[in-house]
Amino acid sequence: MPKFPNAMSIFQLLDKSNCRDCGEKTCLAFAGAVFTGRRQLSECPRLDKQIIDAHSDSDADPFDVEKNRDEFMESLKQKIGTVDLKEAAERTGGRYENDRLIVKVLGKDFGINRDGVIFTDIHVNAWVAGPFLQYILHGKGLTPTGDWRSLRELADGREMYPLFQKRCEESLKRVADTYPDLFDDMVHIFSGKQVDAQFQSDISVVLLPLPKVPVMVCYWLPDEGMSSSLNVFFDQTADKNLDIGSIFGLGSGLAQMFTKLAQRHGFAAIR
Repeated sequence: MPKFPNAMSIFQLLDKSNCRDCGEKTCLAFAGAVFTGRRQLSECPRLDKQIIDAHSDSDADPFDVEKNRDEFMESLKQKIGTVDLKEAAERTGGRYENDRLIVKVLGKDFGINRDGVIFTDIHVNAWVAGPFLQYILHGKGLTPTGDWRSLRELADGREMYPLFQKRCEESLKRVADTYPDLFDDMVHIFSGKQVDAQFQSDISVVLLPLPKVPVMVCYWLPDEGMSSSLNVFFDQTADKNLDIGSIFGLGSGLAQMFTKLAQRHGFAAIR
């Protein structure tokens, strides 16, 4: 029986370098092989022994998602002590003050110190904290180009896109169809920006869940018997500034957040 709830939980532990030293073509392929039992996690030559040991307890509940996630988060926080936070501030588009690195997450301050302690006035959700830590640890700090791509066009994104479409794009479309204030909220509450319509959409809004990882949401209104549609796009530098698993998590997390926001405002019919 696999120890992990799904292949993505294994993929999140890897460095996403696609080095092929394990014999698989990509880190995602290796994660799938581990999940199906064909490979062992310890066969990744780049994985910290501490992470391998943390997941080697045969008595652990293989479907304890919370435990796996918490262990993974702790392993990321411990790595923060090895990072030059001043350098990271320049690389990530943040700022360094009072021995903390602070970046804007959806327009709100989100900071961390050398001990891995997170400081913020907003609720710390795993879908925010995980990508935030990965962004600091591994992001290359490339400036977004404005060349927008779907998730399936990013490195290793093709295999994830069907699930991303269901959890992110379809969920957001249901909110947009039912909750007319969605895009205004994106702009005014979460420091988004409505931009000129892209890809011939009716509405295009850009959000900044991380300073150098912009997300664009495009919505097409129903027209002449055609149903509405919604797609989410990322800058073509996104998979250099953040790993694909975290990009997936950001999109899914945004969909969850806006669904809950709509429900609180009286649209409980959204599922």
